[in-house]
Amino acid sequence: MGKKVRLIIMAAALLVFLGSGGAVLAIQGNYRASRQGYTDAAAEYTQKQEKSRGTNSSASAAIGETSEEILEQPPITVDFERLRADNPQVVAWLYCEDTAIDYPVMQGSDNEFYLHHSYTGAEDQSGAIFVDAQCTPGFADYNSIIYGHSMKDGSMFGGLESWKSQEYYEEHPVMWLLTPEVNYRIKLFSGYTTSAYSETYTIFRGPGEDFAAYIAESQTNSDFTPAEISEAGGRYVVLSTCAYDFDEARYVLHGRLEQVDMQ
Repeated sequence: MGKKVRLIIMAAALLVFLGSGGAVLAIQGNYRASRQGYTDAAAEYTQKQEKSRGTNSSASAAIGETSEEILEQPPITVDFERLRADNPQVVAWLYCEDTAIDYPVMQGSDNEFYLHHSYTGAEDQSGAIFVDAQCTPGFADYNSIIYGHSMKDGSMFGGLESWKSQEYYEEHPVMWLLTPEVNYRIKLFSGYTTSAYSETYTIFRGPGEDFAAYIAESQTNSDFTPAEISEAGGRYVVLSTCAYDFDEARYVLHGRLEQVDMQ
């Protein structure tokens, strides 16, 4: 009788083990499919541009204290007409050279849908990159908040914490935010870990003393030292993803939007 019980327990344990392994394989398969879907989207809707560089002093400061050249124009173009025909909730494309960040940006009616759906609207546990639903469309607020999952494979916003490193920041001091109407260079100036309930997630509709204090505080908290101090003027974005330093931790990057002439 004891032997039979042991065999039953062993069989049950084996089934649990096989079931768990199958679940892990299924999750990994979903992640691979999601990555491939976004890779295909970049290939279908974007095109690499010939790099046009400049050496003016104000632009050079975006890279560092040297006189290195920077891109005057975005390194990609986006076919928003076709992209928005497939999903009109596409509001932008976010791109950072030599990183995994190369994604359409969504804005829905809430902050739940794109946590579990791709840019096509299909169910996808990797979700999509999306703007806070409370932000004014067109990145018109003084700080628009953009969310993305921190995927273990480094996709989506899984690489944001890389900006904890000064060296990494100096290699990647800018991102690009392309919209149907305007192209922006994002000049990064702060990155740090914070709570999901912190004042980092305050949406400012316009300038003022509170906003100036907010920008100053964000720079005080930064893990890296930016090439130049960002004044509280113009418009900004906050890129946010999950972190695991404590419960409800988040890692955020702040960047100032610098409009680039459309070609």
